[in-house]
Amino acid sequence: MSKKQVVHTALAPQAIGPYSQAVRIGDTVYFSGQIPLDPQTMTVVTGSITQQATQVFKNLTAVAEAAGGKLSDIVKLTIFLTDLSEFSTVNDVMMQYFQAPYPARTTIEVSALPKQVNIEIDAVMVCLQEFC
Repeated sequence: MSKKQVVHTALAPQAIGPYSQAVRIGDTVYFSGQIPLDPQTMTVVTGSITQQATQVFKNLTAVAEAAGGKLSDIVKLTIFLTDLSEFSTVNDVMMQYFQAPYPARTTIEVSALPKQVNIEIDAVMVCLQEFC
């Protein structure tokens, strides 16, 4: 059985609670939810859902790369939105970071998220290439 490995990078926001940015078991990497925090300042990126979603995908990219992979290795996303009417806007941002075949995905409207942000995304990545 593979040992649990914690994934950490200074290029993504530091955990704001008792959790890791991601945890790897074998070829599978489980990401903690990313919110639109600037990793340098640890402040929330304010503005439109487009700006917030863009920061979240940048954070996911940094964690994927720290684990030795890339966004195209992600097989599952879970998106939490405080306003489901932003669904199509988030789709537009996502398509700037992913190409077909897209990962499986669930989008859920929630009443609130940490630091009063409008979006949070977690992921599961499977690394099949040798360097990952």
